[in-house]
Amino acid sequence: MPAFRRKSAAVLAATASIALFASACTGQSNTSAKDDASKDTTITFWHGWSAPNEVKAIQAEVDAFQSAHPNIHVKVVGNINDDKINQALRAGGSNAPDVVSSFTTNNVGKFCSSNAFVDLAPFLKKDGIDPAKTFPRTMNEYTQFQGRRCSLPLLGDSYALYYNKDAFKAAGIDAPPTTWSEFEADAKALTKPKGDSYEQLGFMPNYHAYETTTEHYLAQWSPTYFDASGKSNIAKDPAFEKGLAFQKQLVDGLGGFAKLEKYRSSFGEEYGETNPFNTGQVAMAMDGEWRLGMALDSKPKFDIGVAPLPVPDDQKATHGKGYLTGTIAGIAATSKKQNAAWELVKFLTTNTDAVVNFANAIHNVPSTFDALKSPKLQADPRFKTFLDIAQNPNSTTSPASVNGGQYLVSLQNLGYDIESGKQTDIKAGLARTAQEIDAAIAQAK
Repeated sequence: MPAFRRKSAAVLAATASIALFASACTGQSNTSAKDDASKDTTITFWHGWSAPNEVKAIQAEVDAFQSAHPNIHVKVVGNINDDKINQALRAGGSNAPDVVSSFTTNNVGKFCSSNAFVDLAPFLKKDGIDPAKTFPRTMNEYTQFQGRRCSLPLLGDSYALYYNKDAFKAAGIDAPPTTWSEFEADAKALTKPKGDSYEQLGFMPNYHAYETTTEHYLAQWSPTYFDASGKSNIAKDPAFEKGLAFQKQLVDGLGGFAKLEKYRSSFGEEYGETNPFNTGQVAMAMDGEWRLGMALDSKPKFDIGVAPLPVPDDQKATHGKGYLTGTIAGIAATSKKQNAAWELVKFLTTNTDAVVNFANAIHNVPSTFDALKSPKLQADPRFKTFLDIAQNPNSTTSPASVNGGQYLVSLQNLGYDIESGKQTDIKAGLARTAQEIDAAIAQAK
C-alpha cells in the first residue's frame, strides 16, 4: 500500500459516508462464476495506488500476470478510493470493476455482509489453498467478517517504535524500552524543555499527532473490541481503560495537552523531509514500516533504531507484537468474469514471487508466510522488526464491523476528550461510547 495512505481519523470518518452501501448491495452475490477462464477475455482491475513508483510497481505485477495468463487481459484503473468502489458496485454495468483492491480494511465488514464482494471460500477450496497456512493469523482476521471471507491480504502494514540512537546515547539510555513504564521514563529523559516549548521532545503522545491513534496504542494491550454477540466490549475489557489512562498520563507527564499541541503545530509534513522524527524534534515515534525508507531518504543526522512497541508491564512476555493492517483484494459480485478475476486475485495474493516483488518495490510487509521467509526479499536489517511483528501470533488488528470503522471514530473522539481534559471519568466515557457504537451498528444492520 502506498506510503501516502494512512488511516487517519479523517479517513476513518470517510467510511461513514458509505453507511447505506450495505443495504444497497444486498443480493448482488447471485452472479455465478460460470465464465471460462481459459478463454480470451478482458477484466478490469481497480486499485488505489497513485504515486508514480507505486503505479509502476502494480503495473509490473499485472504485466507478470498477463505473461503467465496470455488469454486474460487486464484493464488497470488506479487512484480509486472506497467511495468510488461503492458507487460503481451499486451501479454495476460494463464500467464496474471485476477485481478490486482497497486500502481501507475497515470496510471489509461492509463488503462481506452486503455481498458486494463474492465469497472466496469456494475459489480457495477449488485450488487447494488453506488461508491459515498461507497468511499470518492477523491478516486472515482482517480479510473476513463473521465467517465470510470476501477478500485476501495484499501486502500489509505493521507498526513499531522508531528511536534516535544518538539521542538515546546522549541521555544514557542503553536500549529501546520494552514496557510502557520504561517508555514513559525514557520519553521524559529524552525531553529537553525550552521556555514554553521544547528543544527536543521524547515522544509526541497526542492523538492528533502522526500515527498515534487510539487503535495503534491500544493494540499493545491486546483489546477485545466486541463480545461474542457483536456488542461493543470497550466498557468491559480493562484494556481500553488502561490504554486510554496511560496515554493521558503520558500527555500530562510530558508537559500537558496545550503545550504539546502548541509544539505539534510546529511540525512539518508527515511524509516529507521535515517529519519531526527526521528533524530531531522528537526522539521516538510510533510509525509503520514505510517510515524507515522515507526517514533514510531524508538523510537524518542521527542513527535510526527500530524496535517493537512497548507492552504493559504485566504483559512483558508478549513484547514483539504490534498493530497490523493492510491492503485487501477481492472480486466484485457484479462481475460476470469471476473465474478470470479469481486468477488475478490468486496471483497477486498467493504467488510468492509476485508478493515479494511487490513488497520490495513499495517497501511494505509481505502478506504470505512463504514471502515473509523468501531469500528474495530485499530489506534493511531493521525492516526485520516489521516482518517479525507481522508473524507474531500476539499481534492484533481492528476487527471488521458492519458499518466499517465508525466504532474507531467513536473511540478516537473519546480519546480526544480524555487527553484534553474534557472527559475526566474514563469509565463513564467508555460506557457512553459503547452505547453509541452499539446504536450505530444496530442502525447499520
